[in-house]
Amino acid sequence: MRYAFVGLGHRAQMYVDALLGEWRDAGTIVALCDTNRTRMGYYAERIGGSVPCHAPEEFGKVLELADAVIVTTVDATHATYVCAALDAGRDVIVEKPLTTDADGCAAIAAAAERSTGRLIVTFNYRYSPRNSAVRRLLQDGAIGEVTSVHFEWLLDTIHGADYFRRWHRDRASSGGLLVHKSTHHFDLVNWWLGAAPELVFAQTDLRFYGAENARERGLTGRPERAHGAPGLGTDPFLLDISLDERLKRLYLDAEHEDGYLRDRDVFGEGITIDDNMSVMVRYDNRAVLTYSLHAHAPWEGYRVAFNGTAGRLELDVCEREWTPPHAAVDPSAASKEHATGSSERLLLRRHWSEPEEVPIETGAGGHGGGDRLLLDDVFRGPGDDPLARQAGYRDGIRSVLTGHAANVSARTGVPVRLTDDGTRVV
Repeated sequence: MRYAFVGLGHRAQMYVDALLGEWRDAGTIVALCDTNRTRMGYYAERIGGSVPCHAPEEFGKVLELADAVIVTTVDATHATYVCAALDAGRDVIVEKPLTTDADGCAAIAAAAERSTGRLIVTFNYRYSPRNSAVRRLLQDGAIGEVTSVHFEWLLDTIHGADYFRRWHRDRASSGGLLVHKSTHHFDLVNWWLGAAPELVFAQTDLRFYGAENARERGLTGRPERAHGAPGLGTDPFLLDISLDERLKRLYLDAEHEDGYLRDRDVFGEGITIDDNMSVMVRYDNRAVLTYSLHAHAPWEGYRVAFNGTAGRLELDVCEREWTPPHAAVDPSAASKEHATGSSERLLLRRHWSEPEEVPIETGAGGHGGGDRLLLDDVFRGPGDDPLARQAGYRDGIRSVLTGHAANVSARTGVPVRLTDDGTRVV
């Protein structure tokens, strides 16, 4: 297979490295496309040879060179590139979220249905062994019929804050965290339950980040960005991207081309997304989800509990127990892999039985070995997977529209209905 990339920021690296490494037998990288020549140059150097680099207006030339396109651009542009590639008969691999709104979902659905190309949405959380174990237990009826789900996700002041430094802080670009981040979580629930959302109600607010909140707490004199700021190195909310060679080359060295700042102050002006979100979703199997996302927590992880007609299943995950200030300042110290205090526990509580801890088998690599399984599915095909982890465009649409409906509900104060198996807003 001949692979082209559109969008050469941080997110592209996993796929580039895969095709240069363990999955090099799956195909070759034949073209790059991005708005920024410096970022393309970084990856071209990594790839080696003379891989062609194209501007977005030359995307047609990119499609002529490729059999498949990997889309890792800003979320709001996904639909444009996905539809163009599908209409050219190319396979498409797209990072979540599939797109950011109902119009983008409708356009992609129409393109997918008329195309000979295949579309994969890369929901890597499906492949994490702990999440796969949950799917297996629910699929096998371990707690009977699921009646309700409580799902709490915490982003700490390393990971959560980072969304408020970069382009994600602009709702028009990312759809807000209920689309950019929560589509992971909504997709998990859809997949775990084997059900589709049909009614969504939400309340959201910006309570911690942003200029107004900073002023209310007496935080004044904030810099526009971290680079060159007096507090750099001591203020835990100022990210020093010069300390990480990859981020420096992708962003600091590239900003002269387009003015994009990767290290904006999280307490600055112009933030249009929320940092506290609560959502209720009713599914077509009558199960109800209560979900919360909190983006300024002192630790990172999630808790999910399923109540069923035969018992209860609980998954507790701590990805980072606390947030040392130096990790927030230095991006190279912010990895969650094997972080101190990290833990996971899956507990099965059947009616009239003692609790049973379910073992979770993990492998090497990101997300407990889940990233490797995802890349195998993407580049070598899913094979016979009883858990059906590979996600298609309808899965992507269901997850996006849950977040989109939540945004609409939070803005209007009324519930939003979904129909057609959760793929259309009423």
